[in-house]
Parts: sequence; structure tokens; C-alpha cells
Amino acid sequence: MRTLKLALALAAFVTVASVAFVAQQVDTAGPNLVSAAQGFVAKLSAEQKKQGMFEFDSDERFNWHFIPLQDKKTRKYTRKGVPIEEMSAELRSAALALVKAGTSDAGNVAVTTIMSLEAILLQQEGPKSAMVRNPEWYFFTIFGTPSKTGKWGWRVEGHHLSINFTMDGTQVISSTPCFFGANPAEVKTGANKGKRILPQAEDYARDLFKSLDGDQQKVAKQAENFGEPDARKKTPENVGKAVGLAASKMSKEQKETMLKLIKSYTERMPADVAAIEMKQVREGGLDNVHFAFTGSTEGAGKGFTYRVHGPTFVIEFLNIQNDSGGNPANHIHSCWRRIKGDFGL
Repeated sequence: MRTLKLALALAAFVTVASVAFVAQQVDTAGPNLVSAAQGFVAKLSAEQKKQGMFEFDSDERFNWHFIPLQDKKTRKYTRKGVPIEEMSAELRSAALALVKAGTSDAGNVAVTTIMSLEAILLQQEGPKSAMVRNPEWYFFTIFGTPSKTGKWGWRVEGHHLSINFTMDGTQVISSTPCFFGANPAEVKTGANKGKRILPQAEDYARDLFKSLDGDQQKVAKQAENFGEPDARKKTPENVGKAVGLAASKMSKEQKETMLKLIKSYTERMPADVAAIEMKQVREGGLDNVHFAFTGSTEGAGKGFTYRVHGPTFVIEFLNIQNDSGGNPANHIHSCWRRIKGDFGL
């Protein structure tokens, strides 16, 4: 019950943060991020600054992951940063305002929904679960000093979420890696039964594969499922050669569906940041983007993975795991990365 109350409280703070940023939405993301990050830092205690602030060139900036990180024996968190559960009401509001500044409206809803799913996992797994399920175990970290000049960065991260921004003053240098996951992908019980967390990332991929003719499907279909995004690497240059069907071999309508799929990832970001990502996609050549698919197109409960791989970016997606309630293929991992440029490298 306490965890459910925490999830509801989180939703309330999101509403407050959204209202606070309505007036800023016409601006570009960079100045908003500087202002939001400075507001967050100003509300940190001295001890929290030690806990959640690192030098810009610290190796911790590259230490990203999307799984729960905890000590198995003590059940204490091991992830760096300041967790929501240890924040005052003012600091929580500032933290969620920073998330708001770094996401689109749709992206912000997805982020806070992903956080709230931890309450569902706690219900499904019970208090004796091997993993701590807490919607306030999301950690905020600042790298360098947020300012209109100089390099700095920030991260919010926890189970099924990792958002990483690299800044040079008010300029967004990189907004990747950007990982969104969901367990469950579709809520199966309760008041939110039927709610899907990342539907476009599923539906557009299935639609695209089903739109391919037999010969195209033979090229796009892969024999083995794709593996998880490799969070051990600073950049995904080891992702390998693009496989699957090149967009140059697609019809106009199929290319449009592929673009919808790509945009379902970039549109998690603020509009001007998404535009930068799409500009790189187009500069790399849309015809050079490959789409590869494994598994089933039948829908709920049928596992599948895919990869959309261009000269400048890679999308990695898996939905092959059971959710914590035992429902098959109801557990999403999805990630947008730059081939060269994650963390501004």
C-alpha cells in the first residue's frame, strides 16, 4: 500500500512540474535544461551534492544501465545519484521539472508511467521478491556544473529507464543513450487494465513487417532474436553490420511506416532535440537504413525483436520476456543510440 501511495504521489508531482513548464515549452530545450538543472542543484543539500554530482569527465558519466542495481544481501541500492525517495518535496518537484525539460509531453508521460510500474511489480512479486520494487528508486546525477557556458551533463536512471544528456552550455550535444522499458508492457489487471506503455514501438514495427511482400520478408526476417542493448560500452560501435531489409528496397508506403517507427523513438525527446536526431538520420541517407525483425507479428503474448539500423543510429527492441505476472512476451526493452556520438563522444 505504501508503494502504491508513492506512485500516486509521483504522479501528483508530475502534474505540478508540467504546469510549471507550460510557459517554457515554446523555447528550445537547451536553455530550459540549464535552468531546470540549476534549479535542481540549488535544492540539493551538501551531502546530496556529494552523492549526486560528479566531474564532467568522470567515468561515472558512462556508467549507465537499465536494470535494478542493488546489493543482494543488504537490498540497498548501488546505483549512483540521488534517488527520489530521499528528496524533499521541493527537490522532487525540481527533479521532475528536469525530466520535463528533457522530454516531450509524450516522453514525460512515458517516463513517469515507467516509474509507476514498479508498484505493479511489487504487487505481483510480493515483499519477498529478490529485487526491490520502488517507484522512487530513480536516481538523478549531474556531471560538471550546469551553466550557459562549458560542458556538463545529467542523467536520470533506474529500472527500465536511462536518459542521458550531454551539454555544451545551452547546446544539446547528445541525448543518447536513451532507454525506455516496460514491465508489464500492457497492464493486465486493475483500474488500468488494457493500458499499453510503449504501443507505437510495438505496432509500427509489426505493421512494417506485415506490409512487406514475401521476398522482402525473407530479407528482413532474422533467424535468431537480437540481444539486449550493451550498456557496458560507451558507444554502440560494436553493434555490428546492419542486417535486414534496406529502405532502398521498400515502397513509399513502407518507408513512411519505417519513419513513423523511427519517430516514435525520437519524439520521446523535446521537439528541437528530436529534429536534430532526425536530421542526422536523413543526412546518413534514409535508403541506407535497414530494418530487421524476428519472431511473431500476431500481437499480444507473442514475442518479437527488431533492429532499425542506419549509418548514424541504431534502435534496439525486445519483447520476448514474461512480465512479473507470468504473462508471455509482455516485457519491453527499447533503446535509441547514436553509432558515434553517445555521451557526445
